[in-house]
Amino acid sequence: MASNSMNPFVILLLLVISFSAVASFEFQVGGARGWVVPPANDSKIYNDWASENRFRGGDTVRFRYKKDSVMEVTEEEYKRCNSTQPSFFSNTGNTVFNLGRSGTFYFISGANGHCQRGQRMIVKVLTEDDSSSNPSQKSSAASARARISSLGFLKFVSAQLALSCFASILL
Repeated sequence: MASNSMNPFVILLLLVISFSAVASFEFQVGGARGWVVPPANDSKIYNDWASENRFRGGDTVRFRYKKDSVMEVTEEEYKRCNSTQPSFFSNTGNTVFNLGRSGTFYFISGANGHCQRGQRMIVKVLTEDDSSSNPSQKSSAASARARISSLGFLKFVSAQLALSCFASILL
């Protein structure tokens, strides 16, 4: 009998856990073009894109590119477009970087001359307090959040399916 009274609590707990597990979002850097050297007249394209989005801890940014790389660097290395010891480096062509904390992240291309031509980006990850403090930006945050990736949707559906199966076993 005690186990029957716990079932609704367990189901609610699992539901909360499944929603928190998929609460992060993936952002595609550069949209359909990907992580490429921007046109000469549009060297701020990545920073403009990053400033239009609201990033939170746990979100990811996906860099898609060919014959290039992406590095996370310090602010000083970002300004110089040079890094001999980046804190993160990838040249796989399909890099997912986890924005696991609030604060500022600096990314540059590792290919020779690409950063100087504008292939670099600053991403500012908000704290929970920052993301809820400015009501005038909530609509832009909502539109950015609406662009959930297919992977995020798949995680959500999988979590809900697992939860449904588990709940049917308990009941």
